[in-house]
Amino acid sequence: MAEQKNSNNVVRKTLTYFMPIAWKHYRGFFFCSAVNIVLKVIQPFVSIMMTPLILDELLGSRNIQKLLTYVAVIAIGGTLLSLMESVTGVIMEKYSEKMENYFNEKMSLRVMELDFQLTEDKKALDQIEKAKTGMDWYSGGVYGISMQVFQMISNILKIAGIILLIIFNAPVLFAITAFLLLINTFLNKKKNAIEIESFSRLSKSNRIFSYLGWGIVDFRFGKDIRLYDAKDMMVEKWNSYRQESLGHWKWQADQLLPLNMISTIFDAIKDFFTYLYLGILVIMGKITIGTFSQMLNAGAVFNSAMQGLIWNIQELIKRTNYAYEYVKFMNYPPAIKKGKRPVSDQLHTIEFKNVSFTYPNTDVKVLDRVNITLHPGEHLSVVGLNGAGKTTFIKLLCRLYDTTEGEILLDGVNIKEYDYDAYMSLFSPVFQDFNLLSFSVRDNIILDQTCDEKDLNALIEQVGLKDKITSLEKGCDTMLFKFFDENGIEPSGGEQQKIAIARALFKKAPVVILDEPTAALDPVAEYDIYRQFDTLVGKKTAIYISHRLSSCKFCDRIAVFSEGHIKEYGTHDELVGKSGGIYAEMFAAQAQYYN
Repeated sequence: MAEQKNSNNVVRKTLTYFMPIAWKHYRGFFFCSAVNIVLKVIQPFVSIMMTPLILDELLGSRNIQKLLTYVAVIAIGGTLLSLMESVTGVIMEKYSEKMENYFNEKMSLRVMELDFQLTEDKKALDQIEKAKTGMDWYSGGVYGISMQVFQMISNILKIAGIILLIIFNAPVLFAITAFLLLINTFLNKKKNAIEIESFSRLSKSNRIFSYLGWGIVDFRFGKDIRLYDAKDMMVEKWNSYRQESLGHWKWQADQLLPLNMISTIFDAIKDFFTYLYLGILVIMGKITIGTFSQMLNAGAVFNSAMQGLIWNIQELIKRTNYAYEYVKFMNYPPAIKKGKRPVSDQLHTIEFKNVSFTYPNTDVKVLDRVNITLHPGEHLSVVGLNGAGKTTFIKLLCRLYDTTEGEILLDGVNIKEYDYDAYMSLFSPVFQDFNLLSFSVRDNIILDQTCDEKDLNALIEQVGLKDKITSLEKGCDTMLFKFFDENGIEPSGGEQQKIAIARALFKKAPVVILDEPTAALDPVAEYDIYRQFDTLVGKKTAIYISHRLSSCKFCDRIAVFSEGHIKEYGTHDELVGKSGGIYAEMFAAQAQYYN
């Protein structure tokens, strides 16, 4: 009972989520569906009503004029109804594409808006996969769900008409069909439960299977696969998860086989008793041969409509269970608290106050009781070995994660109280693993903003891209990479870094961050980029992250991270003269690059 109630709630929640949206944007779909329902209901009754008249006429007076009339009604009327049904069906399928694109776009936006913390959370990633496959592969989307509702209405109307006809001529036929349909209903319910359980098992396998399947043919991995001869390993892993996926499908098939066999046997029993009962009625003179044919036809339509109705109900439950994964994802709870306090236009002071942080589902403190204040316009260099907590420090500052303990204050107020988007607008970061899009150079710099051509050219010159852009036939409108344009360029690592830096400067945020985007460069080249960037930043607040000391000499303060703590803090001159200090030892080891 509890399971049935929960299933009904899922149906209700899914329909109340999707249908109002579909009605708001695609009302023509519902009007077209209403016409389609009427046509589906009328169509079988043309044959049911005309066939006995033709047979009785052939066995009776054999009036040619009447026969022609009956045949014309069946042929012409049936054809016109079929044509009209086909036309409405095509229109509905066009709406199907539109609705699918609409809800896919909504999901894509939701994925991009999802709290960053959730993009590294296994449960959230599994929910995304369930939402995607549940909406596309299994439920058929809004169209697939709607069709079950519309077919239910059509079948109910057919059943109502057929019941009157059967009860009037052969009432026992109704009882035979209804009894055997109850058995099929039970069997179909068991089948649906198996399919839903199989879907739940497959979500993780599908995500891994898809990653490996696409990874094999993704040319971004081409160099590594070839140079390290990784193709056999990739195919082996793909085959491994393919076998796991096939195992799930085999389990489903094995569970469904006995149920399908039982269903086939009961269908044969139904046909036997139907023919026997109607034959006896003809022999007893209770019905004519025409009515015998009509009852067989009506019984078939009744059986088909009843099975269709039951199947529609169970399919609706199953499909809404699949599509409900989309609803759950669209309402996935946020990972971080978002306030509503506006962010002022003043220069800002940022303070870490006893901040500790542990990544979800781990026990290791990446940061432990960190205290530091960043004043307006200050340039801070954050240094330390890999794994010291430097990048985590930036993730917390940018609210990609929230602190586990302690608080971060903006102008003395906890950052959780501020409007999330307004707070995020304060920062222009360039991360070590920054990504450029396969769009134009212009799009990669300005994204969804507008920009005066003169200002854009000045920015390109400032970051050292002028010569490169000038050499391109389409200039700033040249596409990066070759995903969408065979004439796209493959910028060097240094050029990509300059485009990322230009993007950060274009945002005009009051706080800019370089989180080791030049880690792949040699120390001298890195130093040149940091120094140039520091000049471009000017009086803005800036944070430079590195395990090397490229930015330390021209920064106001240096914070040395080690094992999740700020072990040393001060100016370059203060720290380099500290005997036995971490910074002094690091600088001594790297001094050849900076002296």
